[in-house]
Amino acid sequence: MVIVELRNVSKTYQMDKVQVHAVREASFSIEAGEFAAISGPSGSGKSTLLNVIGLTDMPTSGTVILNGIDVYKDVKLDVKTKVPLKLDTSLTDLRRTQLGFVFQTFNLIPVLNVRENIALPLHLGNSPAKDSMSKTEINQWIDYLLETTGLTDWEKHTPSELSGGQRQRTAIARALVTKAPIILADEPTANLDSKTGDQILELMQRLNKELNTTFIFSTHDAKIVGMSNHVIKIKDGMIQ
Repeated sequence: MVIVELRNVSKTYQMDKVQVHAVREASFSIEAGEFAAISGPSGSGKSTLLNVIGLTDMPTSGTVILNGIDVYKDVKLDVKTKVPLKLDTSLTDLRRTQLGFVFQTFNLIPVLNVRENIALPLHLGNSPAKDSMSKTEINQWIDYLLETTGLTDWEKHTPSELSGGQRQRTAIARALVTKAPIILADEPTANLDSKTGDQILELMQRLNKELNTTFIFSTHDAKIVGMSNHVIKIKDGMIQ
């Protein structure tokens, strides 16, 4: 089943009097459960593509379909600014229900401990996990994520007390906690040493297989590309 589809997606940025074509007419699809990589050199447009899939960047043109939902079909733009008149709670709801994010800078809340950081998305709105599970089941699900990511003994520790690998494992568990079907990861090993990075990749690959969660990476790391079963190559904004 296709879970992500882009049709003729372009993204152009206006910088002063210059137009920058970050993505040009990109079309591809990703199947549910795939371990996929969007690969290319710096400035190729791979992060822009990931942002478009993650609904944090709206394409200038084209169609984005997530899990059968045509995202921008009914969004109207201001005639002058081309900004959505109603970026809607619908986009926020889609991010909450369909997407989880793993960032290279971790983005953990410093004053929250590991368990609280993992649980945070469940307090921000509806999600598949929150809608379908009781409080007891949610606590058991968080326990499972802590155990699976090797963080059970660290659940009461704050981010400042963790290593880089432990912070990234916390971020992965946080991305998974809502049971969103798609996890987006932007250079998730960039700020880790090679040994820790390998461990993080092996963890994500295992979770991909165990939970059938779709992982999509933006990367120029040959190791991530080699582990992926679907590679989308981009250069100068164009799919290769």
